[in-house]
Amino acid sequence: MRTGNAAVTIRPATPTDLSAISRLGALLVRTHHDFDPERFIPATPQTEHAYTAFLGAQLEDPDVLILAAERDGAVVGYTYSSIEGTDYMALRGPAGMMHDLLVAPAHRGQGIGQMLLDATMAELEARGAPRFVLWAAVQNESAQRMFARAGFRPTMLEMTREASER
Repeated sequence: MRTGNAAVTIRPATPTDLSAISRLGALLVRTHHDFDPERFIPATPQTEHAYTAFLGAQLEDPDVLILAAERDGAVVGYTYSSIEGTDYMALRGPAGMMHDLLVAPAHRGQGIGQMLLDATMAELEARGAPRFVLWAAVQNESAQRMFARAGFRPTMLEMTREASER
């Protein structure tokens, strides 16, 4: 599967993409931690290495999909998603779960996020996903708008409270 235009190609990630994707994954961690440092884990010097190890192991899983957005030979975005069965804790039937979607800041606002989202949904549907589920940080309004334009609707609201608060 390859989709794209002359400037950007969306394709399955390969082991050689993991370094670039891991840098983007670390940015995802930093961004979420900046949104809410009590809720989201901080990035550490080991975050990129941990992402490389984790996603490297995921590349061979037939239920996992990792796509890379490539422009001029460089990875400028990625998605990490999976096909999952019924989850009684989440009260959810089988779904294509979108865990990560990130475009490098210098390449945002050019439709790459939408291209990644569209390609991810198309491939998950081809693999049998009857629906798509994702989470978006409350503060990430631009991502929420993109997801809403793609037909996503809010279904759950995560609420967090630290144990020491009374």
